[in-house]
Amino acid sequence: MSQVPADLMYTKDDEWLRVNGDEVIIGITDYAQDSLSDIVYLELPDVGSTFDADDTFGVVESVKAASDLLMPVAGEVTAVNEALIDTPELINSDPFGEAWLIKVKISDTSQLADLMDATAYNAYLADRD
Repeated sequence: MSQVPADLMYTKDDEWLRVNGDEVIIGITDYAQDSLSDIVYLELPDVGSTFDADDTFGVVESVKAASDLLMPVAGEVTAVNEALIDTPELINSDPFGEAWLIKVKISDTSQLADLMDATAYNAYLADRD
């Protein structure tokens, strides 16, 4: 069973968000990293890049597959976890801690209402399996 921390928000594309006012930290879920298996490469945007919700903001590659990373909310990238570029395997060992991907200043906080809480995400995962 995948870990689903209760203090985060989730997308149907298996990204998590830690919300702090109008800024969010984004990563990929335990379910996603487990499905991908051993992660070997990560491509992330530059600080200052802006995206609309559902835009591709990066790519994660594993020994099994490559997967686009989709922006859950519109906004501007304020920080990128540069440590992951050299050690993308951190995503497999600590998806909710050291392996955060980017920080984003949200353009429209009302988009957060489209995300799932932990209970809804657990139900979503149960329906997929």
